[in-house]
Amino acid sequence: MNRRMKTLLAGIAFTCAAMICSIETATAQEYVAPPVTISKEKVKIDGKVFYSHIVMEKQTLFSISKAYNVSIDDLYRYNPTLKESGLKKNAIILIPSADTLIKEQETVQQSVQTPVQQEMPKVSSEKTEALGNVHIVKWYEDLNIIAEKYGVTPDAIAAANGLKDRKLKNRQKLMIPAVADEKPAAYVMEQPVEEEDLNIETAFEEKEEEATDTVITSYTSKSKVTATVLLPLKATGSGSSRSNMDFYSGVLVAARDLTELGIDVKLNVYDIANGGLGTTKSELEESDIIIGPVSTGDITRLFSMSDEIGPVISPLDPRVEPLAANYRNLVQAPSSQMAQYQDMADWIQEDLMESDRVIVISEKGARMNDEGKKMKAVLDSAAFEYQPFAYSILDGREIKEPIEAVMTMEGTNRVVIASDSEAFVNDVVRNLNLIIHDKFSVVLYGPAKIRTFETIEVENFHNTSLHASLAYYIDYEDDNVKKFLMRYRALFGTEPTQFAFQGYDVARYFLELYTKYGEYWPQMIDKADRKMLQSNFNCRAVEGGGYTNKGIRRIIYGMDYSILPIR
Repeated sequence: MNRRMKTLLAGIAFTCAAMICSIETATAQEYVAPPVTISKEKVKIDGKVFYSHIVMEKQTLFSISKAYNVSIDDLYRYNPTLKESGLKKNAIILIPSADTLIKEQETVQQSVQTPVQQEMPKVSSEKTEALGNVHIVKWYEDLNIIAEKYGVTPDAIAAANGLKDRKLKNRQKLMIPAVADEKPAAYVMEQPVEEEDLNIETAFEEKEEEATDTVITSYTSKSKVTATVLLPLKATGSGSSRSNMDFYSGVLVAARDLTELGIDVKLNVYDIANGGLGTTKSELEESDIIIGPVSTGDITRLFSMSDEIGPVISPLDPRVEPLAANYRNLVQAPSSQMAQYQDMADWIQEDLMESDRVIVISEKGARMNDEGKKMKAVLDSAAFEYQPFAYSILDGREIKEPIEAVMTMEGTNRVVIASDSEAFVNDVVRNLNLIIHDKFSVVLYGPAKIRTFETIEVENFHNTSLHASLAYYIDYEDDNVKKFLMRYRALFGTEPTQFAFQGYDVARYFLELYTKYGEYWPQMIDKADRKMLQSNFNCRAVEGGGYTNKGIRRIIYGMDYSILPIR
């Protein structure tokens, strides 16, 4: 068994717990703050209701106070560290609701006001240290990373702490030397779970009482979660399953990251490559969440043991989606081809101008497969009309002018190729590039599969400004992706594949969802849309069954050879 396999299997069952102490320090901004969106999260502390607001880049105390209709003094009063360290990007601040301020004023009028110090949300001792010159090392950090965060040199930190070498330990406390341009450590305010409103019925009543534009949610927060992972790892025998092992690697990184948020994660991982599920009905029923299996047959066999288990997350195979109609506790994580087609049609509708024309090109005489029929059905049910055009690939060299005859010169021709034949799609794209040279404005729309055709020159996608609706896309310029890459390399000494990204996305999203909402996750899942590293999770209920993911990524191939992620 190779070293990497041993490292992975060593983590099959573990319990970890750690509180996150700091997040990145936001850079001071000198330009005008953007509009502030009212938070959808509320918490109760000592019977008072607060908005839990995450500070975004460019936001200021003034813009936040105006958005929530509170004074800057109110912000300082309930967030006393703001006067010392200022606003930090991604920090969480508490903003009193209107009811809280009204009740507070009534209390002042009736009696002597309680000292402010007794009203403040509690901050753990660890976080108090982080506000000064103490940094608690995270498992993926080294001296260079820490030094850059505080604006000091690695040697200065080493000298201040008497370090003989540069090796650091997870959770190690470091004194940060004070310098003129030192950046104070940011922090995450501890959420006092015991004081939150844990009653789902009460939460909905509160939502009805406060008729605002803000969606109010209250949830049962948990600090522990037990997850069972069922994957065909092929840990013994002729060789391991690389894709499933990579997926599992991503799960491990997600579990480790969640410990940084104070969540006690227990993973029970079973290799089901030999045909069995490797566990018992009682163990499955005791799991808070189950990730896997992969295949339709294994998922069906899993639910045959008990229909009370779950939630069960189908993690990898989009073909499992039909099972969501049969099992109420099944969540289909990968978005389907049908979701891509629907998003493609929605995107055309959003972009469509009065002078534009939609043209759907198909292959004459070719038998349309199931996917082609689905695409056609989605377009037929769309809110726009389109001009159909069909031709045989044998006519490809003489077909440019007939296509131009159905196009418009006044607006944009928005083109869909209703075929998954690589040869035909390649021929259409080639002709579209010729048509563009004739001064026609053309935008091509397509699902993920069009990008897998190796015979199509990437330059032609840029020329036609391909608008692609995808189940997965990794933006390597995204800060969260960069952080994941750093963590993954530190753990495994290699680059993550798309399966590793998927393992992280699935584990991080659904474990966090369960710890946030507990047994009420079915009522809250459609309110928990989230963008992850390579996937968007917009899960929706299937009538009479479970849940499917409708989340789609959108990218545009720019004329300047850029690829622009827009969702």
